[in-house]
Amino acid sequence: MALTPSSVAVMLKCIVCILVTLGCTSAQSQPNPIKGHTLFVNPTYVEKLDSSIATASGVAKSNMQLMRTIGSAYWLDVMSKVQPGNKSTATADGILAAALGQTPVPLVTFVVYDLPNRDCHAKASNGEICCETNPDGTCNFKSSNNCSDGLDTYKNKYIAPLAVVLKNYCGKVPIVLVIEPDSLPNLATNQADPNCGSPSTKASYSQGIPYAVTTLATACPAASLYLDAAHGGWLGWDNNIASFVNEIALLDIGDHLRGFSTNVANYQPIGVVCPQADWCLNGQHQSDPCCADPCRLEGQYNSANNERNYVHELSAVILKSVPGFTPHFIIDSGRNGVPNMRQDCANWCNIRGAGVGLYPTTDTNDTLIDAFLWLKTPGESDGCTQDLPSGGSCARFDSFCGSKDSIGSQPGEPRAPVAGEWFDYQIKQLATNANMGPMPSPPPPSPPSPPPSGCPG
Repeated sequence: MALTPSSVAVMLKCIVCILVTLGCTSAQSQPNPIKGHTLFVNPTYVEKLDSSIATASGVAKSNMQLMRTIGSAYWLDVMSKVQPGNKSTATADGILAAALGQTPVPLVTFVVYDLPNRDCHAKASNGEICCETNPDGTCNFKSSNNCSDGLDTYKNKYIAPLAVVLKNYCGKVPIVLVIEPDSLPNLATNQADPNCGSPSTKASYSQGIPYAVTTLATACPAASLYLDAAHGGWLGWDNNIASFVNEIALLDIGDHLRGFSTNVANYQPIGVVCPQADWCLNGQHQSDPCCADPCRLEGQYNSANNERNYVHELSAVILKSVPGFTPHFIIDSGRNGVPNMRQDCANWCNIRGAGVGLYPTTDTNDTLIDAFLWLKTPGESDGCTQDLPSGGSCARFDSFCGSKDSIGSQPGEPRAPVAGEWFDYQIKQLATNANMGPMPSPPPPSPPSPPPSGCPG
């Protein structure tokens, strides 16, 4: 049969489809998947902002009005948000359906966040799926079981329905997935905590994360997956990075990942990258802007004093330790507009004096960094104070939410609601202290993505 130009084009598309689906072309080798796309603005988030705008004034009000037009990530933190067929914009299916109805179709970012024994080193954001459940419904983190029941629930009632939803929109809506914040960093560095070092938690994380990554990447090869890598103030020490990278190598999921997310729900500054990893250590080059160190990490022999330095340090270790894996990064800029507002940078819960950071953008001036994004939704609480705004007691109170840096720990401040709920006082403070930079220009049209699977008929 003679080959025509059209038949050759179809054959080439088939080859691309097969290579992408089989993982023969790595996610890291593709162009920046975020560049050229607008970001989905969730009407549910706009409604929450409007409720605060109605009682705001001055800079807080004007900045929140600007924020109404800016897309941020949506957290899929309970099983009810991933069920197919629910078209509410508080669900994955509803958000993707809403995005598909827009012109141009915007990029949607989801945070995948429901592992069994989730958030083992904290209490404020413990999840709904347990390896073993206590009589009061909380997780028995210290269980010695193999988490088979918890993993079965995670796989079949969370990941499986989410995979169905993603497959339905794959290639139609550009999708970014941030995978399980804090989980692998906890597995790598917090084994001394019995909640994280227990057999059940270790089984959950070491089996659940690769299952989520491979299942979701297979369901939608066009989606871009970024596994969480904490931040420089946590993993920036050489031994912590080495432990984390060792876990990455053991999981053997690099082929499915675009790279890593950093600073998710945290406050570390983006900063300026230094010429080399140890540039600022031992008191060297302290006048160089890249050595600005609001968390005083350099004195602890941590060269990841900002997130640019951290991602370069992490990338260098991965390139040496995991051959063929060349990751890219996204950095959460949702709340790092004020670099030096904490007395103790170990504190992370509803930090007083924080401000919204840079607008989401792919203009990062760094080939390693795909984008700065608002991954932690500005205005949603990190966790509750001991007393709830309603007057009751917080069942998931974490001592970090009562820290000296946390809103609600000083007289006259309002109590904080549970994690994920809207915190009016906090969003007004974040907006008042915002350093968002210039409003980004609308992106030019993006090139078509590679076909997600199969061949055109």
